[in-house]
Amino acid sequence: MSNIVVQEATKSFGDKTLYANLSITVPAGQMMAVMGASGSGKSTLLNCIGLLDTLDSGSVWVGNENITSLSAEGQRKFRRDSLGYMFQNYALIENASIQENLEVALAAQGKEALRKADFNGALERVGLAGRNKEKVYSLSGGEQQRVALARLIVKRPTIILADEPTGALDSANEAMVMEELRAIAAEGTAVFVATHSHEVMRFCDTVLELY
Repeated sequence: MSNIVVQEATKSFGDKTLYANLSITVPAGQMMAVMGASGSGKSTLLNCIGLLDTLDSGSVWVGNENITSLSAEGQRKFRRDSLGYMFQNYALIENASIQENLEVALAAQGKEALRKADFNGALERVGLAGRNKEKVYSLSGGEQQRVALARLIVKRPTIILADEPTGALDSANEAMVMEELRAIAAEGTAVFVATHSHEVMRFCDTVLELY
């Protein structure tokens, strides 16, 4: 179990400073929502924590490791082994089956990880039991986000970054996604959610507002 700790982070685009000397902590087992208007830097902050973007200054720690000081190879291993990302557009392979999409999450960890993974249990948790062979393109948006959730359950990441994970969902699927993220957090994962939704905010332990 690992906390997410952002220390004195500063990030600008051109003449606009998104945040300056920002420090936050998301404890293992908890969820934090980051809210703010479009352009306030929510997604950018997630991308900096996920090492898809870089801070102008400051650092990001996961557990006892300063991940912003990792080598390129170290960053790749962190994203492979420790990071779970959840996107509004699901980021699935549409012409592949549900099962194949789950296997992708563990492919880099080798055959032993694939052998031990409980794919059926993950799909049962998200209400897709027995549907392993169905192609992703045949699923509704809500079902595709459930596959993305099952992929996180299979991977068991140290931290999860969720960027507007319910933005394209109806209220029933929004509640299901957030309840499952809440359950994943309860197992010891630190979850950081960028959202516009006050309903999503209610599932979180703390809220960060960007202006």
